[in-house]
Amino acid sequence: MSSDKIAKAAKLFVFAAPSGAGKTTLVHAVVTKHQDDLRFSISYTTRKPRSNEANGVDYVFVDVDEFMRLRDAGEMLEHAQVFDNYYATSRSQVESHLAEDRSVVLEIDWQGAQQVRESMPDCVTIFILPPSIAELEQRLRGRRTDNPEVIERRLRDAKSDMAHWDEFDHVIINNDLDEAIVALEAVLMGTGEASSSSNGELRATIQRIID
Repeated sequence: MSSDKIAKAAKLFVFAAPSGAGKTTLVHAVVTKHQDDLRFSISYTTRKPRSNEANGVDYVFVDVDEFMRLRDAGEMLEHAQVFDNYYATSRSQVESHLAEDRSVVLEIDWQGAQQVRESMPDCVTIFILPPSIAELEQRLRGRRTDNPEVIERRLRDAKSDMAHWDEFDHVIINNDLDEAIVALEAVLMGTGEASSSSNGELRATIQRIID
């Protein structure tokens, strides 16, 4: 499949997931495999770059005044404030990739996905779920980067995020990475009926996960 074009026509694929679901690993694996057909959307942010980050590669770094100018000019496809910093997706960047017949991958939260659906209703939205709450907790604790209080907050936030799965076109349960890659490729190829959020069997599985 890696030699096949991902989609017959370029599309915007919007991904969201709770923290710990493995979204970034899954999405980056598929984009690397299909790099001729897929492009990441590089977000704008007002936060300062870290030492290992490059402008235009990791983010487009702008100050608050420039961010607000772009927002007011309609340049932002979606935007959000996270703590003291702003983040956004560039409308012109996405449209440029699509015009070049390259599908675009956008990683955001479920709230951002709502904004994108309103602006570009032809986008394909995909939600990544862990196989269970217990596995999600194990993954978060296994990172060994957060204290117990932060982990508990991340778990609460994750459960809240997971409640929005039904707003997405597709849901992929990331239990085995290789199997999740195959399922995601099917969605990108337009043959992902098994992961459609309207699939009755899948819906029953999701309910067992989130209940």
